[in-house]
Formats: sequence, structure tokens, C-alpha cells
Amino acid sequence: MRTLTADLLVLGGGLGGVAAALTATRLGRHVVLVERSDWLGGQLTTQAVPPDEHRWIEGEHSSPAYRRLRELVREHYRRAYPLRPAAAADPLLNPGLGYVSRLCCEPRVAALAVEELLSPAQGAGLLTVLRRTAATAVQRDGERIGEVLVHDLSDGRPTRLIAPLVADATELGDVLELAGVEHVVGAESRARTGEPHAPDVADPLDQQAVTWCCALELRAGEEHVVERPAGYEHWRDTHDPRWPGPQLSFDDVVPETLARRTRPLFAADPVLGERQPQRDLWQYRRLLARAQLDPSFRGGEVTCVNWPQTDYWELPLLGVDGATRERALAGARDLTLSFVHWLQTEAPRHDGGTGYPQLRLRGDVTGTADGLAKEVYVREARRIVAERTVTELDVGRLARGDGAGSAQFTDSVGTGYYRIDLHPSTSGRTYVDIDCFPFQVPLGALLPRDVVNLLAAAKNIGTTHVTNGAYRLHPVEFTIGEAVGALAAYCAEHGAAPSQVRADPTHLERYQGLLSGTLGVPLAWPEEIRRFSATHDVAHVTVPA
Repeated sequence: MRTLTADLLVLGGGLGGVAAALTATRLGRHVVLVERSDWLGGQLTTQAVPPDEHRWIEGEHSSPAYRRLRELVREHYRRAYPLRPAAAADPLLNPGLGYVSRLCCEPRVAALAVEELLSPAQGAGLLTVLRRTAATAVQRDGERIGEVLVHDLSDGRPTRLIAPLVADATELGDVLELAGVEHVVGAESRARTGEPHAPDVADPLDQQAVTWCCALELRAGEEHVVERPAGYEHWRDTHDPRWPGPQLSFDDVVPETLARRTRPLFAADPVLGERQPQRDLWQYRRLLARAQLDPSFRGGEVTCVNWPQTDYWELPLLGVDGATRERALAGARDLTLSFVHWLQTEAPRHDGGTGYPQLRLRGDVTGTADGLAKEVYVREARRIVAERTVTELDVGRLARGDGAGSAQFTDSVGTGYYRIDLHPSTSGRTYVDIDCFPFQVPLGALLPRDVVNLLAAAKNIGTTHVTNGAYRLHPVEFTIGEAVGALAAYCAEHGAAPSQVRADPTHLERYQGLLSGTLGVPLAWPEEIRRFSATHDVAHVTVPA
């Protein structure tokens, strides 16, 4: 059996895993990165979700590495696409003009950018990437993780991996279960966390909906109707009590108020390819906009279908047997394909007709043959029982009081900002969407209480079910990964364990200096932003129409 050794083993190639590998190799450390897909990038690429970010993401309030990733995406469009002159000259080019983000782009382009970001480390021999590979067993000796056994998903070939530090950057926190690490699934009780928005009784099956995203192109004058999925009638006719009607409709609810709303696919003639004043579904996560492209471009507009109608909440992925998990994944795929079929055949049109048969699934954009994303979009994972768990009392506006600002952590390793955004769950709970303050990521949230050489590097950090809703987004996950990569490098250089770095003021100061000085990672929000956000609800990006 082949054996590989490294200074840091990163299991999971999402944004947290990529950032951990990038940071550790930049600091001269050898990394083995394991990813079950053939793409790296997680929610940005394999799950096909444009980045959800805060309004200050373009400036110095994100790390240089994250800004570089975003700039690589823009550079690709400037080099390879026939952009209109104004779009090409725009330093803040948004290829899709989606209003959910200032950088709506195709997942395949984001995957290329991730590869370019990591390419120097691979060229230097500091980074080994094992694709289409997953961990199958973890050897644990008391408080330490020993070797990790992984298998190639194509041919079953095993490989033994050994490193002094292991990072779990998997989408569901798989290493926590494999290694028997103490962790939480679903919602904690209010009595345990003290959070105003926690349920009265803990519920492991209270897990946020997942979504199997897809990319759709508008091909005027063509027909691309997909075969009617097996569950089509179920999704068309079932009325969940949390919802104003069946999911195959343009009706949903406003997350903050739960008031009914209707958003059409197109507010006006879609052939024009222009931004419309009314924020329709098509523009929401549009990946490629005609308004940005020269008329010589032969393709049509492309959007990402990640809308409330495609949230799958009937079965959870965690705390259930394998057969139930597979039924949940199949159900999520069936729901998305059913919604696409409904859009093509039965949806009310902007011009009074029925159906848009010219909508075409673009699997080449998502890297698949069937038109869906490579992986399901996961909002919630297993979470470590950490040295420091972030709760609503640390970041929530209601819990802390208007104007109070978020808790300040002396062990901060980064910053983030997003509303507490919980989608409807597998327990029957509806949206929990509430404001919070710009926050910090404490080092203690990355450190399990019961294992000394395992680091949480994605959505599996020490948050609660509630605060996960704010800490789960793209830039925060990248920040978490950077902290993990820098910590691995620091521990290797100074012969310290992660918990020692947090507990020792000298170590902590030096480690934070590495993050903020050498790497340029912001560890605190400027006072002017803290003051502004203390009285304004500004967590979500709202790109002007």
C-alpha cells in the first residue's frame, strides 16, 4: 500500500481546504490535499454557488489571497471572452450581473481560477492533490489522530496518509464521525446555548435544506425540454404548511418576515439581456449576462438555479443511515429537475403564455453530463464541540442589543459578515433569517476539545446551529482555511500544539502576527464599520439594479 507523509493533511477540497493548503504551502510546508471530486473549490465550483459576500469584500476587509482568487476569475473573462469595452475596463467586473453577489461567474471558470491559485505550490512540489479520493478510515490513539486511510473512488486503490496535523475540510465533517470526535448534529436547545432563536428542545434532525443547483441557458427559438422526472407530480401537487403553495411555482416567502411573495422567472423580455428594475429569478444568480458581452458572442445568458423553490427539506443527510442519505440526495436531484421541467412546460410566462422550452441545462458549465452541479449544495455539517463555540449571544443583533456590536475575541484569526440565514429545515422549521453584526472567527472555534491534532477547516467549526447560518458562506470558509494553514505552519516551526498556541499569549501573538502581517488577513473590523453596522442591517450584498 502506498504511504504519503506531509506537514499537513487536508481532507476536503472546498474553499476551506483550498485556503488551508494554499496558506501552508506558501509558508513552506508540505501538504496532501484529498478531494472526492475532480474539481476543487466546493460550494464555489462543485456545488455551483456564486459567492455570497458582504458589501466590503472588494477592499482591504478580506485577505489578499481571497481577493486574488476573485481577481483570477475576472482575469479569465477579460482574456477569453469578447466583453464589451466598458465591462472589460471595469475593475469590479461582474460577468453575470447577478444581484446576489458582485462576482457571479460560471462554476467551471471558478474551478480554473482555483487551479491557477494552487499551481505554484504544485509546481514547487509542496502540494500533492489526490482527486476522486475520500477518507474511509481514521486511526485514533487517545487524543491524537494517527494515520488516515483513503481510497481512490475510481479504482478502489488505498493510500495511507500520515501527518502531524489533520484538517477536516469535508463538506459534512466526515472526519469527525470516522475518528469518533465529539460533535453536534442539527439544532441545540435554548437551554444549552441561551440563544433566542434556538428551539426549546434539541433536535439532531433540524438540519438546513440542501439544494442541488444547476445552470440554465436561454436559447431563443430552440427547444430543450427535459424528460419529466419521476417525482414531478409530487413536487407539483404537494403543499408544505410552511409554504404558500407547491414548490413548482413562483411563490415563496420573504425569509425575514415569512410574508408571501411572487417573483417571476423574467420580469420583462429575456431576449434583451438587460438588467430589469424588478429583481426576477433569472437575474438573481445570473452567471453570464448578455449586457457584458459583445454581440459577436454566440452563446445565450446563463443563470444558476439556486432558488427557494429548489430547497430540499424532506430528509436530512446527517444522523441517518446510508440508504436514507441516498434517498435524500436523489430527492434533491429530482426536485431540481422537476422545477426545470416545470419552467420549460407549465410555468406562467412574462408575456402571458406557458412554459419556456428554450431553457437549456448547461452541464458543461457545471462539469456534468446531466446538467446538475457535481455535488449537492450543503449548508450545514457536523460541528465540533470546540474549545470556544460561537453563539447567537456573540453576534446576533437581537441577542446583544442594537448598537452593541459583536463580541471581540482575543484569539481572533479572521473576520466575516453575513446575516444569520437558516433555510427551512428537515424538522419542519421555516426560515430563521435575522441580522447580526460584523464578526470575528475565534481560534478556539477551530479546535476540538477531545483531539489535539485535528483542526476544523470548513462549516464544521464550533458554531451552533443558529450561528452556522452566518459562518457558512464562501469568504468565511476561506478565512477559516487560511487560519488552519497558518496554524499548521506555525506549529511545525515552533514545535507547539494548536491548543498551546491559543493558551500561550506569546505564541498567540506571534501566530496572529503571521496571519495579519505576513499574510495580510484582517483580524478585526475597523471601528467605523463596527459603528455603521451597529445601527444598520447591511450584512447581505445588494447590488444596485
